[in-house]
Amino acid sequence: MSIELQTKYGQIDISNDVIATIAGGAAVDCYGIVGMASKHQLKDGIAEILRKENFSRGIVVRQEDEEVHIDMYIIVSYGTKISEVAHQVQSKVKYTLNQTVGLAVDSVNIYVQGVRVTNP
Repeated sequence: MSIELQTKYGQIDISNDVIATIAGGAAVDCYGIVGMASKHQLKDGIAEILRKENFSRGIVVRQEDEEVHIDMYIIVSYGTKISEVAHQVQSKVKYTLNQTVGLAVDSVNIYVQGVRVTNP
């Protein structure tokens, strides 16, 4: 699957894996995020932290009609306000995808899969 963008120069197809990698990179830069989690908890292990090359396993990119929706599965740091962390991730992912790819994302849905204590 890929996202299709129509420009005045022609059509651009962007792979869902590319969008997931960009979105995951933006998300892990946010304060309070320990890492990305797998969307298949039973198959891949409970709240396993994904490495950069596997971000697409923790992010679902969907295109419905002309709308783009992103589902992100994250692990947050213990002691942070989850609602604030989720809002920051939503804002940063929307902004980053708009700036780097020119893709207007309609919704970024956050699913918190776990809370971890991080070492200072």
